[in-house]
Amino acid sequence: MSEKEFAEVEKVLERIRPALKDHQGSLKVVNIKEGTVYLQFTGGCSDCPVIDVSLKNVVDIALKGNLGWVKKVEILPAKIKIS
Repeated sequence: MSEKEFAEVEKVLERIRPALKDHQGSLKVVNIKEGTVYLQFTGGCSDCPVIDVSLKNVVDIALKGNLGWVKKVEILPAKIKIS
């Protein structure tokens, strides 16, 4: 992942994170590879049952809508790492 891609993704996520902080959670960028952004929910959001349904859609729309190079957004389980 390039520093530029990371910075662009972080800028978009900073607009989403305040809502997650209300639930003692956050989002972490794990990797960016070939237009796919790999993220993990952390804290209170890491085991929340509604993550896949509601927040994935919000994050997906925000990243794809603001960053034309993002093709796909993957939310990884808290214990998985990708390189």
